[in-house]
Amino acid sequence: MIRATPTRRRRRGFTGDVLVGAPLLLAVLALAAIGPVLWPPDPITADIAATFKPPMAVVAGALHPLGTDQLGRDLLARIIAGTRLSLVIVLLAGTIAVILGTLLGLVSGFFGGWTDRIVMRLVDIQLSIPFILLILLVVAVVGPSILNLVLILGVTGWAIFARMARAKTLEVKALDFVRAARALGVPTAGILFRHVLPNILTPQIVLMTLDLPRLVVLEASVGFLGLGVQPPTATLGNLIGEGRSYILMADWIVLYPGLVIAALVVGCNLVGDWLIRRTNVRVD
Repeated sequence: MIRATPTRRRRRGFTGDVLVGAPLLLAVLALAAIGPVLWPPDPITADIAATFKPPMAVVAGALHPLGTDQLGRDLLARIIAGTRLSLVIVLLAGTIAVILGTLLGLVSGFFGGWTDRIVMRLVDIQLSIPFILLILLVVAVVGPSILNLVLILGVTGWAIFARMARAKTLEVKALDFVRAARALGVPTAGILFRHVLPNILTPQIVLMTLDLPRLVVLEASVGFLGLGVQPPTATLGNLIGEGRSYILMADWIVLYPGLVIAALVVGCNLVGDWLIRRTNVRVD
């Protein structure tokens, strides 16, 4: 009898991660991408005669697969619209965090000295402040809007990317090809953006995959508390926030948006773990 070695078992476990995570992630992305084409009802138009209808209810000849909410709006249409907007917010915020953190970490690790000390102290300060508390404070001051939420989530998430970029920059700048570029008189900007930056992008992309669930939960938390995107525009967070008062009489209003959030978070985490194993990136 042939027994699987520990290495083979670990590989099967890693493959299992992506086999579970990728379908969950793809299902959410497909819901956002082609959902409006497959299910076109207006997510904002209310119908008081159709309030609190359970899943698979038919009202005036119209089927509601996931039921309706407190204003008679089709819940599936609102979940599709909310998923699209939540994904846009999260991806834009993640992109801002990656770009800002990568540039600061790149400069910090390459130049060292006072530049490194200042950037790293800023990282320590940023990481010492609870994210959700900082985001709620800023949103309460500047006001809720899509643009403000994207900027706040992006600007408050740069620190972990800066730490990773700095660590990888310290490794890359000690390699022979960087020393050779310096000896040949290549300008500093050329060394940074042509030689160092391309070699630290892979860990940043992997880290972004792992950071997306945090952004999803933060966006949903802010929306749940009513400080994110304002109704009637739907996001996954404010769908749950709107439905929490009616959970005892219409639990589907909260259940299905929560399942989409769970699928997105679990999918990103599993795919991120798989990417770490595939790329041998160390995330501290």
